[in-house]
Amino acid sequence: MTDPANEKVRVVVVDDSAAMRALLTKLLNHDPLIEVVGQAPEPHAAREMIKALNPDVVTLDVEMPGMDGLSFLERIMRLRPMPVVMCSTLTARGTEATIEALRLGAVDCIAKPSGNPLEIAQDGALLRKMVRTAARSSVRAAAVRPAAPHSGHGAATPAPSAGPLRDVVIAIGASTGGVEALFSIIGALPVDCPPVLVVQHMPAIFTGGFAARLDREARVTVVEAKDGMTLKRGTVYLAPGGSHHMELVGGTSGHVRLIEGEPVSGHRPSVDVLFRSVSALGSRAVGVILTGMGSDGAEGLLQMRAAGARTMGQSRDTCVVYGMPRAAFERGAVEKEVNLSALPEAILGACRR
Repeated sequence: MTDPANEKVRVVVVDDSAAMRALLTKLLNHDPLIEVVGQAPEPHAAREMIKALNPDVVTLDVEMPGMDGLSFLERIMRLRPMPVVMCSTLTARGTEATIEALRLGAVDCIAKPSGNPLEIAQDGALLRKMVRTAARSSVRAAAVRPAAPHSGHGAATPAPSAGPLRDVVIAIGASTGGVEALFSIIGALPVDCPPVLVVQHMPAIFTGGFAARLDREARVTVVEAKDGMTLKRGTVYLAPGGSHHMELVGGTSGHVRLIEGEPVSGHRPSVDVLFRSVSALGSRAVGVILTGMGSDGAEGLLQMRAAGARTMGQSRDTCVVYGMPRAAFERGAVEKEVNLSALPEAILGACRR
């Protein structure tokens, strides 16, 4: 894999629109350490181009004629795993497809650049950052991806060793690669689990659809958080993307507070902001930091651990990007690192008496 810190990241752009291919190429080539080596109008041409050029990253349109982007992505992740960044139109169908793409193993997603020149320039900067991050990611074959053990709401069958779950709050932070990890974890939670607060770095247009998709596939109820929501057992509260941070106010039966503010640790919503608010619960909290670029959440998790909370991080081997968990581990914030497949039981174990 090319190290973008030393060599150019080689990219193949796949989109059925010639104008969009040209725009994406222009935006990516603006970075001297990124080089678009090929453009393909549809998946069949892209497949041959990938074989011939062996790129580091592929940008892939979600909705295309013929073989759609999702079908092509599934084949890539099954037969030739590699970093893929999805480009989506701002439609309900496009949003749903993007969430599925992230579940299948796409590293990240971005809305197709649009608007005035300033907005397009901002989109281009974000796209370049995503591609550089993708080039450093660790992508696994689809065949070894953990699958959610249950689909739809219903009574959970506790494990034989399961004991009563304490009156606690679970706080989870994630970024790049987090969608796949959250499907695995939240899909394994029982209906009586303590309330869960989640910050996943994701554009605002996707968080509502992500919450709805998780809700359909999990035993627990999953909602996009709104200001003032009271915490309930068996409910997961996903921070909305955009201009607000998410905090916990009150005890284990407190409520969600959404606050405006500048980015913290480079993000809004910020994992650090959530973790710091949950640290007030002391030993009645469990903190989990998942795959992601950067260090958001490390200081907040350290504060949680110092207050008596149980804390854990996703293991290096199962992270798409071992950035946030590494930063937290190196600061002493992580009590133990756990493989993704074992995280659900580890989280529940920390919640039991």
